[in-house]
Amino acid sequence: MSTTDVHGTVADGFERVREAFAAEVAEQDGQGGSQLAVHVHGRQVVDLWAGDEVSGDTLTGVYSSTKGASTLVTALLTQEGILDLDEPVARHWPEFAAAGKGAITLRDVLTHRSGVIGVDGGLSAAELADDAVIARRLAGQRPYWKPGAAYGYGGFVSFAPVNEVIRRVTGRSLQQVYDERIRIPYELELFLGLPEAEEERFRPIRRWTATPEQEAGFWSDVPGPHSILGIGYGLNSTPPLDQVAFANTRAVRANGQASAGGVGSARGLAGLYAAAVWGLGGRPPLLRPDTVAEFAQLHSTGADLVRGEQGNYALGFQAKGLRYRFLSANAFGHDGSAGSEAFADPRTGVAFGYTRRRFGFGWSYPEHDRLAAAVHRAVTAS
Repeated sequence: MSTTDVHGTVADGFERVREAFAAEVAEQDGQGGSQLAVHVHGRQVVDLWAGDEVSGDTLTGVYSSTKGASTLVTALLTQEGILDLDEPVARHWPEFAAAGKGAITLRDVLTHRSGVIGVDGGLSAAELADDAVIARRLAGQRPYWKPGAAYGYGGFVSFAPVNEVIRRVTGRSLQQVYDERIRIPYELELFLGLPEAEEERFRPIRRWTATPEQEAGFWSDVPGPHSILGIGYGLNSTPPLDQVAFANTRAVRANGQASAGGVGSARGLAGLYAAAVWGLGGRPPLLRPDTVAEFAQLHSTGADLVRGEQGNYALGFQAKGLRYRFLSANAFGHDGSAGSEAFADPRTGVAFGYTRRRFGFGWSYPEHDRLAAAVHRAVTAS
């Protein structure tokens, strides 16, 4: 069997999506493997996969696509009045008020406006595997800019404060609430804490392939470890964080830390957004329309202090209507470092999930644009 063979099914009218996926698989020469799943108004219309050791139910690290699941937990608890986004974090977690953080709200954290993107001296890979450890280190840290004055992305730590607030308010961790309220009832193949029994389905993330010239050019432009970007991506630890090794570490998968420790499939990612907005498997949507509207609303736009022009955030989610101009203004979701992508477009009914097992060179994933566009064309044509 060739690693470029495409497997799975598409509904009538989505044949061009299969062709687009096949073209991307051929472009990548099947290296690592990928999956694509799409729901429209809660009905699955695309379920495809290809590549070495990959099937439809293969699980792999989804990095910051995890933030979509964590935000959904936060939205659900906000909808129920359990969380107040505009209440200071320190009201429930007094230690967080240290070093000028007393006025920071949960909304500031979710919109990356808190300035809390890491700690001086860095966090080790072992520390970054556990939200509780991250929270203890963040509690005493001075923000890297005045809270609310700007925004910047904290790739591996941003949801640890959210988890700490949820734990103190409910007595349950974010991961426990996710399992009990979302993953298990909706039978989602997206885990924040992968059970040992599911380990045989996990396939590790692989490193990119590049020519020596590409490698040399890339590393010559890598930011300093103690720059804002370096801190936001964990490079200021000793040794700097190995992002590829991160998701391949059992402790990360077992804990399912809320910023980047999720493990799942394209089916799981698409299912998450379908469950949130339209319902799934006969179960009702998790969020009311007004909650969807609030969490899809633009909050942080323009240049990101960490990521540059790659920013643009709604509330916890990325603003996908700005990322993909053919989507509606209130499309929302979250991508991940190794190439995963997931989003919902409330206007067209699309819930999109994509996974990739090999990092793209320079964290570049042009196939996201082409696959999302192919899905959009199929939906609007039908």
